[in-house]
Amino acid sequence: MTVTTHTGGSILGHAVKRTEDAELITGAGAYTGDLPIEGSLHAVFVRSPMAHGTLGSIEVDEAKAMPGVVAVWTAADLDVADRPGLPGVVPDAMSRPHLAKGKVRFVGDIVAVVIGETAGEALDAAETVFPDIEPLPSVTDIEAAYASDAPVLFEGTESNLVAGAGTGEVEGIFDEADVVVEGKFLNQRLAGVPMEPNACVVQPGEPNGGITLYLSTQTPHGARDAIAGDLGLEADQVRVIAPRVGGGFGPKATAYPEYTIAAKAAMVLGRPVRWNETRSENMLSMVHGRAQVQWVELGVKRDGKIVGLRASVIGDGGAYPAVGTILPSLTQLLAQGVYDIPAIEFSWKTVVTNTTTVGAYRGAGRPEATQLLERIIDMAADEIGVDPLEMRRMNYLQPEQFPMTSLTGAQYDNADHEKSLDAVIAASGYDQLLAEQKRRRDAGDRVAMGIGVGSYVEVTAPLGLDGEYGMAQAHPDGTFTVMAGTSAHGQGHETAFAQLASSVLGVPMEKIKVVHSDTAVVRSGAGTLGSRSLQTGGSAIHNASVELVARAREIAAHLLEASVEDIDHSDDGFGVRGVGGSAVTWQQIAQASEDGTGLEGGKGEPLREDLDFKQGQSSFPFGSHISVVDVDLDTGMVTPRRHVAVDDCGRILNPMLVAGQQHGGIAQGISQALYERVTFDEDGNPTSGNLASYTIPTAADLCSYEVSNTETPTHLNPIGAKGIGESGTIGSTPAVHNAVIDALSHLGVRHIDMPLTPEAVWRAIHGASASDPATRHQAGPEYAGKAETEHVPDGGRPA
Repeated sequence: MTVTTHTGGSILGHAVKRTEDAELITGAGAYTGDLPIEGSLHAVFVRSPMAHGTLGSIEVDEAKAMPGVVAVWTAADLDVADRPGLPGVVPDAMSRPHLAKGKVRFVGDIVAVVIGETAGEALDAAETVFPDIEPLPSVTDIEAAYASDAPVLFEGTESNLVAGAGTGEVEGIFDEADVVVEGKFLNQRLAGVPMEPNACVVQPGEPNGGITLYLSTQTPHGARDAIAGDLGLEADQVRVIAPRVGGGFGPKATAYPEYTIAAKAAMVLGRPVRWNETRSENMLSMVHGRAQVQWVELGVKRDGKIVGLRASVIGDGGAYPAVGTILPSLTQLLAQGVYDIPAIEFSWKTVVTNTTTVGAYRGAGRPEATQLLERIIDMAADEIGVDPLEMRRMNYLQPEQFPMTSLTGAQYDNADHEKSLDAVIAASGYDQLLAEQKRRRDAGDRVAMGIGVGSYVEVTAPLGLDGEYGMAQAHPDGTFTVMAGTSAHGQGHETAFAQLASSVLGVPMEKIKVVHSDTAVVRSGAGTLGSRSLQTGGSAIHNASVELVARAREIAAHLLEASVEDIDHSDDGFGVRGVGGSAVTWQQIAQASEDGTGLEGGKGEPLREDLDFKQGQSSFPFGSHISVVDVDLDTGMVTPRRHVAVDDCGRILNPMLVAGQQHGGIAQGISQALYERVTFDEDGNPTSGNLASYTIPTAADLCSYEVSNTETPTHLNPIGAKGIGESGTIGSTPAVHNAVIDALSHLGVRHIDMPLTPEAVWRAIHGASASDPATRHQAGPEYAGKAETEHVPDGGRPA
């Protein structure tokens, strides 16, 4: 890949080296835990060891008397309002107290906080705090939580149901189908596991008698507003700064109760308070992702044409439901995927369980939609004997159908699905792969080869997140500042935004400073989530830069005594068209603006443009992935061999940044398919609470990726960009999953729930090989799919 160093002119579309990397690689960047705030106290949280119970007295006297202890608080000592889950969606009865009162509802629920002079002293004291908890029956299984006899987690509610909706029943949805294929799929619970766990440092007193918080967060303004609401402060009394952030992936979009508790302590004690989460705490208290059970039926013709789709989903909201409540609605939104499906019936529900709260995790509802759709299509293709790629092709929505609104309400902007499929087929050498697979099967190879495909569409800038603040300013010293309301945590924002501004302003990137992640400096912002930063924040900076050029042209016209229409803008500045030697520089224009000489009767003001960009709707990237795996039939071990991805994220600003996002997303998608799963025992105790029991692959466990792109620019924003941050995660998981099942299909295996661990695969192989052909669809205890005209038993699908 060619790397460009910009010295002027447009650089859009070039692989420009990331400007932030030297600081990150050398360790010069400061993370929240690194900040040397003098006089800081340390917070340590005492957490419930039980998943569900009645909370009685909490013994704190011994802790209060220990060396270095400044304060020990329980709910009775903390004057902070409960945190609503999701106003208007989650019932008020399910709001979360910052410190548990009356009940504990998951292992990790906070029952007390110890504030000490040092972290060690606070930890020693915390180990002497003993809550009296009377155990109650717990429920951690999604389906069990929805059952009529399940223990109810919240008083004032009749069941564990939080919310739900759907399309309504579609009469005769499968009347024209020759075959109805059915499956029940688990989209397992995942942990975000960012390299840097949660962290905060709180300084009291400023601004306006309030507080300043340094947070490892994706959403500084959102965190500010949530914490201000908790504490009864005005927004301008809370300043949030996000230093360097070591990974986010969605879970760091949450304003955690620990932040508010630390802030309250700082205000009461009049000293800075800090909290650095341990990895074990992180696995308990940081929101988890995915966690859905899906019932799916697909009606098809014998030639592979889709007749209709029916799906029903139950999502897990965890102990204190919040944004995770509505993630199944995004699964519904994307249920049509890339296909021309004549009829769709979809319903979803979310329940509470005695587990860690579920929130956004890379893709957040959209990978779940692609997974259910791509698995059931592969099962249907296998059942009727149609090549899975060709079945997809014959059902694709066509370019001339866009823009359109899907049957589930997605406002698709544009797409060309066959273009990305053809590209991934060519890049993978699909026909040669099929030939290799046949040779190996015919030879009786005990290492089976599997080929899987996943086609997807994803929504970026969803849920009203399609707008953002942006600013561009020129300074008399020849430098520039741009800012946006997004917040970087490794994606390359500084590079991308400087690149955009450089292209519009006609100045080198090194003259441009990118400012973000400080609520006292950046006027407003929705933060970074939903693959929205370039299309919203980037477009805001682009438009602000365009407005800055327009204003500079007016000032140049005044200084040069010419009409605005005759002023040309070039890398050298602004000059009169056709008149040599008449140029004025950005420095001169910025100085003229500040001293008031730039316009007739002008008053001195910075040469600056602020605006809010609004896209008007979400954009919809798409693509296709092909995965190749080897499966050891004797051990069940799956080895990724190749992963080929063609993702379309609209117009590409910087191919290097796009490839980086593709690589990271693919790694997380493969990891869900093969490795990761949060688990609990029957009493609600976590059994995957550290990195010894929760499997994260290393680079050695993964294959090299072959990534490329098609470009279908969107009309929704001035740069034609869609999102790319989550696409790799969405396309890769079903491709890998389908590849593993393909490797085993000749043995009669039709489905294995994720993760496809060696044990799960081995059990499916042995269940299949021992089965009578007539019952082979029941292969192994991990089996969850049904085929042909079998029907889900009465009671199997939720009402």
